Amino acid sequence: MRAEGQAHIDRIDAALALVRQSLDWERALRRLDELNARVQDPALWDDPKEAQAITREQKRLESAIGTVRQIGSEKDDAIEFVEMGEAEGDDDVVAEGLTSLARLAERADADKVQALLGGEADANDTYLEIHAGAGGTESQDWAEMLQRMYTRWAERRGFKVELVDYHAGEQAGIKAATLLIKGENAYGYAKTESGVHRLVRISPYDSAARRHTSFSSVWVYPVIDDNIDIEINPADLKIDTYRASGAGGQHVNTTDSAVRITHVPSGIIVASQMDRSQHKNRDIAMNMLKARLFEEEMRKREEAASAEHASKTEIGWGHQIRSYVLQPYQMVKDLRTGATSSSPDDVLDGALDPFISAALAQRVTGETVEVEDVE
Repeated sequence: MRAEGQAHIDRIDAALALVRQSLDWERALRRLDELNARVQDPALWDDPKEAQAITREQKRLESAIGTVRQIGSEKDDAIEFVEMGEAEGDDDVVAEGLTSLARLAERADADKVQALLGGEADANDTYLEIHAGAGGTESQDWAEMLQRMYTRWAERRGFKVELVDYHAGEQAGIKAATLLIKGENAYGYAKTESGVHRLVRISPYDSAARRHTSFSSVWVYPVIDDNIDIEINPADLKIDTYRASGAGGQHVNTTDSAVRITHVPSGIIVASQMDRSQHKNRDIAMNMLKARLFEEEMRKREEAASAEHASKTEIGWGHQIRSYVLQPYQMVKDLRTGATSSSPDDVLDGALDPFISAALAQRVTGETVEVEDVE
């Protein structure tokens, strides 16, 4: 096998191995057999909610297992095709086989990411909060750049984006914003983006053209659907109303329609101001609170189940996940996985998939990478 072909094969094998590991392959095969038996039992359909959960899990496992098997089979066929061409000295046949391997490698990488989204809420829509760090206008401008980056990323994937909450900066940018991103697996794709994001650039607000470092935080949590029960004691809530102040003068209300809810036991605060109805803003904020509480519980479970991987799930100002350097050179580097891009403009325009793919894979393998931050 030529070096080019072997590189494609290695890439395919690595992708399939990661999917098998994420599925716990032998357990997944046994579980699919169990699920297939369950759906044949007429008694299952007496409980529509349970039946829906069973069939959803069955379809997910069928898809993932079927994809691994199909790609493996097509890989073997392509290898056989290349080897036949090499044996017969037919360069056209070899070239066709190598092209098939290259296409299959691309498909394996794409399907790998899809297969890694098997968490309880990965298929759900997601909220994405952005908060500017200390530093005034610099950090607030950076926060607005992140808002645009995630909006563009979501649009590239065909997701729908709604602005749920918005607090304008004092001179430019934003102090905070919450996006609602709707689409299949929106939370699964976005969940690895939680953390602190660092920007290094020549400030457009500095007349001396000095280099500045700015920080903003991102928090991602899933929209809770009917398949997940979250109970909240009304006595634990502090609910405030206030006058909304929308982006660019839009959606500004003259009544106290915005709603802020504080969950006293956890200290979690959520807010919605983008609807003119106080009642609807209250419903939106309650859904956000349920989502935050669910995400917090999932984080605790993950840390308890795998303490050695806790560094992957820490969220907060002390956990910087990525640096974006615009001057004096151009580089985006993920400090968890080592993934890099030499085109910050593309990344800031929503080209985040390579970083997301690497972070999802790391959650499966548990491998840590020693990465030096960029200056």
